[in-house]
Amino acid sequence: MATEYETAYETEYGRDLGSYGGPGSREAGAGDDGRWHRLPAGLRAPFEARSWRELAYVLLGLPISVLLFTYAVTMVSLGAGLLVTFLGIPVLAAGLAGCRGFGALERARARGLLGLEVGAPEPLRMKKQGAMAWMGAVLKSGTSWRSLLYALLYLPWSVFSFAVAVNFWAFGWTLMTYPLWFWLFPMYGGQDGIQLYGDEGHHIYLDNPFEITVTALVGVLFTLATPWIVRALTMVDRLMVHGLLGPSRLSARVVELESDRGVVVDTAAADLRRIERDLHDGAQARLVALAMDLGLAKEKLTEDPRAAARMVDEAHGEVKTALQELRDLARGIHPAVLTDRGLDAALSAVASRCTVPVQVDVDLSARPVPAIEGIAYFTVSELLQNISKHARATRAAVDVWRVDDRLMLQVVDDGVGGADVSAGSGLAGLAERLDAVDGILVVDSPVGGPTRVTAELPWRGDRGVGRGGLG
Repeated sequence: MATEYETAYETEYGRDLGSYGGPGSREAGAGDDGRWHRLPAGLRAPFEARSWRELAYVLLGLPISVLLFTYAVTMVSLGAGLLVTFLGIPVLAAGLAGCRGFGALERARARGLLGLEVGAPEPLRMKKQGAMAWMGAVLKSGTSWRSLLYALLYLPWSVFSFAVAVNFWAFGWTLMTYPLWFWLFPMYGGQDGIQLYGDEGHHIYLDNPFEITVTALVGVLFTLATPWIVRALTMVDRLMVHGLLGPSRLSARVVELESDRGVVVDTAAADLRRIERDLHDGAQARLVALAMDLGLAKEKLTEDPRAAARMVDEAHGEVKTALQELRDLARGIHPAVLTDRGLDAALSAVASRCTVPVQVDVDLSARPVPAIEGIAYFTVSELLQNISKHARATRAAVDVWRVDDRLMLQVVDDGVGGADVSAGSGLAGLAERLDAVDGILVVDSPVGGPTRVTAELPWRGDRGVGRGGLG
């Protein structure tokens, strides 16, 4: 049985670049011979450019949130109050449109200071042109209302994060630098140092060397912890920007399906062109030549029967060749054995035509729908053809099994390796074909081999045919 295989997924529309090093940042590692990176992350954090960018994001958040909240509440309240008249609709639409604009600015601010890449949400969909159509599209757009929700929620969160960040930052740096300025208390404040405790008859000041040193160490701990606290606060900001100001899951899925539909159409058109080319250059050309040979044989039948018989015999051979080409073409489209007996028998037939010995192991208790079954057959056929042409292998193996609602395919060979999906080869087209049906193709092919290609397809619709019906 094949080894267990795990796949990783990621959302293409919300890539977090928070760990990148911008220009002038120490984490970029340029010009310091790597010595800066040998320090523990906890010691580097207060001086890294990323920490200061995140602090700047939190500090800017408070005034921006006040502006957003004031605008949103004013426009929505005014629009709602005017709904008894016609003016309420355009005012409300204008308020929502303004929130969308502020959302674009917030995405830009998150991109610049947090390194968070969030795609733009879906644009307004207007069936007609005009002001009324625009207002209707703004009011019906989920993006507009999510932007309004962001404007309302961001104010209380920004007040909290601003207070926490400023207090921790100021408290830490103040205590850490206490040995440098504690002399100001007796000189200008009339007391010995920072008052730790005091009542009517007793006062405790931090004024001796030991207490000053401990105070500074406490300040160091606060200073080292502050960047991580600010980073935790900005994680909430990342979630809010990503969830409320980015594209919704539904719109992202629509974009993905539209892309997959284009791939399916292009693949179908390419298959039709291939079939047309194979028919035109193969069987059709042979049939035309056969018709001409039979015509010549007919003319010579009375004059030279022996030559006519020889020409008929040659035409008979051409008929056999043309029939074989038609069989191969039909097998490449969708073989009858796949329809009648399933993947086990069909893949065994493909493996028997490979130039190297292939071990086939199909462990399925039922059959998927014809579309998925056909794609699985095509995938294995293409991979075995690649092994025959390029791998220089001595043996190969094909494993097919099911994991939950996924159909897993794995083709392994001991060839020279070096296969790369990104090189624009046939593997890239195969990956696109699988992606069009929510499938995945992963190639592990180090130079020198071995090569392991794993394909994952959705399992859709059992036919209820057991293992006995597959072989």
